Amino acid sequence: MDQNGQKFPDSRIIAPSAPVGGDPERGFTLSRTFAALGHRNYRLFFFGQLVSLIGTWMQNVAQAWLVYELTHSPFKLGVVSFCAGVPVLLFSLWAGVLADRVPKRRLLVVTQTVMMTLAFILATDMFLGTIQWWHIAIMAFLLGTANAFDGPTRQAFVVEMVGREELMNAIALNSAMFNTARIVGPALAGIILAAVGAAWCFVLNGVSFLAVIAGLVLMNVKPYIGATSTESPRRQMREGLSYIWHHPTVRPLITLVAVSNMFALGYLALLPAFAQDVLHAGTVGYGLMSTAIGLGALAGALMLASLGNYQRKGLILTAGNLLFPVMVIALSLSRSFHLTLGILVVGGLGFMTQNATANTLVQTTVPDALRGRVMSVYMMVFLGFFPIGSLIAGAVAERFGVPVGAAFGGIIALAYSLYLAWRLPEIRALR
Repeated sequence: MDQNGQKFPDSRIIAPSAPVGGDPERGFTLSRTFAALGHRNYRLFFFGQLVSLIGTWMQNVAQAWLVYELTHSPFKLGVVSFCAGVPVLLFSLWAGVLADRVPKRRLLVVTQTVMMTLAFILATDMFLGTIQWWHIAIMAFLLGTANAFDGPTRQAFVVEMVGREELMNAIALNSAMFNTARIVGPALAGIILAAVGAAWCFVLNGVSFLAVIAGLVLMNVKPYIGATSTESPRRQMREGLSYIWHHPTVRPLITLVAVSNMFALGYLALLPAFAQDVLHAGTVGYGLMSTAIGLGALAGALMLASLGNYQRKGLILTAGNLLFPVMVIALSLSRSFHLTLGILVVGGLGFMTQNATANTLVQTTVPDALRGRVMSVYMMVFLGFFPIGSLIAGAVAERFGVPVGAAFGGIIALAYSLYLAWRLPEIRALR
């Protein structure tokens, strides 16, 4: 419903019969894999963000390892992950309203600059020898706050760079970019951690933000036309929430992502403990495990980008939504390092297939004027529910052991996936 209590015109649409600007019958098409890179603005964004994300993944790996090295506590790993993600729960809805009211490029420059500054502060703390685990938790909270505004703005900005015709391809390429960084960043972090320590991972992350800031500044974007600003931000927030609640496609898609990220994804917070205490793989092994997840997710993203306008997106979504929690449960049972790497590859593919497809279906349904607010809710459950799951997984692991902590979330997520497959078969029919 809108602010006057009227239902939105498309609130009963199950899904677009075919994506805008493409052949609905097209399947796997290699020639279309990198179509969005034909737009100059998107190229600047893509390569700048790729460099920045490599640095971000280096910091993520180094930060988690440092916390476990300082505390040897799975629970404190969960606490730091919780601190990083809880700002998304607190601020994402307001971020979505802001993203619909101000130029998105300008807002992204601000958020990226703040994140760069925080990386340098963390590095300085380490170089001075004053680092404590709770310092990292505080910095994680501040970084999460910047991410709360950056995430929905970045998602909603994609359509301004490529238009609706290439939107689905750009979303898949964003996922491919993210997971390329997830492969390279952790591998570099493992080497740098072993050679010179975590501080230099933080320094390199700070430097990497210059690439994406430069790309944003060099863009030539069309004049910004946003949502009307005559209504109060609170009223505009309610408008976005009402749209999601009354839409028969958007609401179940966001719920699906919420449950998966709250429970199944919690295993990520336990990965350092799993590498150290269960597999005895050390820092390099931990880096390889993180890289394996990224490798599978990259394969899934490129597969989706190459599928073009394949109609059976709901079937792909359901397959990923079942595969991911099954692999989390398999991880909890594995005691072989090489088998674990294979499980993580397949799990990464399932995770990416699920989330990139859900993102695509949401973005091709939502009207442009509501995009920032709807994507703020999507990012809130995508990023903000993960720290809750991390806290739960850390608490269970502290009491019953690391494998049980991972299995707990995987079992709950799998049960919900099976419930959706049984009770909402129309999800499999989404196009």
